[in-house]
Amino acid sequence: MHELAILAAAVVALMAATTVAASLIGRALRRVEVALAVAAAALAFFAMVFVVGEVVMRYGFAAPIPGHLELSELFMPIIVFLGLSYTQATHGHVGMDLALDLMPEAGRRRATIATLLISIFVCAVLAWFSAKNAWQLWVYDDVTMSPPYYKTWPTGAAVALGYGLTALRMYLQVLHLWNPERFPANEPDSGGFHAVE
Repeated sequence: MHELAILAAAVVALMAATTVAASLIGRALRRVEVALAVAAAALAFFAMVFVVGEVVMRYGFAAPIPGHLELSELFMPIIVFLGLSYTQATHGHVGMDLALDLMPEAGRRRATIATLLISIFVCAVLAWFSAKNAWQLWVYDDVTMSPPYYKTWPTGAAVALGYGLTALRMYLQVLHLWNPERFPANEPDSGGFHAVE
């Protein structure tokens, strides 16, 4: 419980610092999001080629690639979490807006802000504990159970990075909803996070 209180205080302090430099942080975050989304897409393409290659090697040449299953499993969280913040920025995730669509404009904005603020703290907790787990995997030099013994910490690090950047993106969206003139959206598509006049 003590650790969560410290984490909550740290998140509030980071939110205050982000408010001061929102424009600069928003532009930098946008570049990072695009770069990570491109990396995730490239890794997804590589994983597809790798799996096809493994099937060809296994059934065509009776020579399966060692550790193919473990490596494919390690790729999945990396692919998902590297693109998570970009997905949030472009409102590309699957969501249910039925209740929001029935609300008046001002109520919709307040509900969205409240939801984003709760989500920021949830993502911050997940990022923190994922980072702790990745660090533990690094310290223990954890590897997969079968040869060629792939390192497992990059998967945990990708999860922590994805949740951390998503929390930051959601806070920038809160700022934009709160005061769109002072905090303009710096996403190519603000994804329905438009302030209500």
